[in-house]
Amino acid sequence: MDAALTAEQDEIRRTLREIVTKRCGPGDVKAAVRTPAGYDAGLWAALAGQLGLPGLALPERHGGTGCGTLELALACEELGQGLAPSPLIATAGLATPLLLALGTPRRHAELLPRVATGELTAALAVPGAALATALGLVGDHEDDRDHRAHRDHWAGGGRAGGVQARTADGVWRLYGQVDQVLDGHSAELLLVAAHTGGFARSRALLFLVRGDAPGLVRVRQTALDETRPRARLELRDVEGELLGEAEAGTGPDVGAALAGTGERVAVLLAAEAVGAADRALARTVSYVKEREQFGRAIGSFQAVKHRLADVYVRVQAARSAAYYAAWAADARSGDGRGDGDGRVDGDGEGGERAGGLALAQGLEALRTAAAEAVQLHGGIGFTWEHDAHLYLKRASGDELLFGPVHRLRAHAAERAGLFTGEGADRAEGAAAASAPERGAPAVRVVGAGPGRSAGGAGR
Repeated sequence: MDAALTAEQDEIRRTLREIVTKRCGPGDVKAAVRTPAGYDAGLWAALAGQLGLPGLALPERHGGTGCGTLELALACEELGQGLAPSPLIATAGLATPLLLALGTPRRHAELLPRVATGELTAALAVPGAALATALGLVGDHEDDRDHRAHRDHWAGGGRAGGVQARTADGVWRLYGQVDQVLDGHSAELLLVAAHTGGFARSRALLFLVRGDAPGLVRVRQTALDETRPRARLELRDVEGELLGEAEAGTGPDVGAALAGTGERVAVLLAAEAVGAADRALARTVSYVKEREQFGRAIGSFQAVKHRLADVYVRVQAARSAAYYAAWAADARSGDGRGDGDGRVDGDGEGGERAGGLALAQGLEALRTAAAEAVQLHGGIGFTWEHDAHLYLKRASGDELLFGPVHRLRAHAAERAGLFTGEGADRAEGAAAASAPERGAPAVRVVGAGPGRSAGGAGR
């Protein structure tokens, strides 16, 4: 891995930093999240139409720029600096890789050029609260036919609940409800996971549903993190189109495509978290240099210096982890510069799967930086008018949707073979038992940053 950024990558960072600085101030973000779309449409037009951000990692033949995951991660890091609300993660992080991996050439030609220009936004709808499981971040998909009752449990297992799909005269009809869909209220295209074949022969497939399809009801929900708007989808006899081609007993490997997508979106979220943590730390450092107590700036006290130094080390470690995970993701896909087919299946040769660990490291760094920002800003840091709470909510919201941190690490350790048999069960059980009490994993064997102990991260 070459740790030095190219001139092109530096230019991506510089351009986006200028835009974020001008258009993503605290007042701009708070105003944008209160719009019906949940983001600034003008900012998205600039990011997509002028800079081509949604198509940054798309192959050129599909209308993209032909860059890799690393370039998109650098862009996400800059957007994270300003907590910029946008449909980038939902569209380019979750939906686009699935369209590439499972879509037919006709679908590619029809949809991907529009995605690349920002004309078409998309969202992934997974029933229940199992998005992290569906993406393979905290568990693997069960494909053993001897365990049919547990197959695709992340999508409802074919039982009542979730989304069911039935076909008649060649037309698919979807029924059910999906909660917590990232940017689901505003996306023009929805990728909905639904069960087919009834309970006995159930299998989860992905369907394309237009945002204005008859029978589709979309309700924006109140979210802890307003910069990540979510929606509830109600599908009442809604017409959908199968993503890919599937015959009875065959068809696309949805689980593998979701796992590859999970690896990529974990990298993007980790980079976003690093950017947000870096900005929270910079704002706190600036504040403690100006705020005086006992006749001197509070930043001159040794205890404050030590606390901020610890945050700095964690942010830098998280940045290194995110960059390495992005490089590894490109190495796995064999398409680091967009020269291949652009598919993300998580099974390529070369790099390892480090996205989950990078995400755990990034979320923990952001939570620590935000917590210190709240405390060191004193009374003003607890007010609704100040911005410190936005960073804390971003860390908490992402962990609820894509984590939690202790499960991200436990799954990565299990996949790497660090624990076997009873040891794996004890490790995950201990992590789950300690997380509610201490807010940190009990086992920090994998991805622990500098200065971390095996006992936890909290003070």
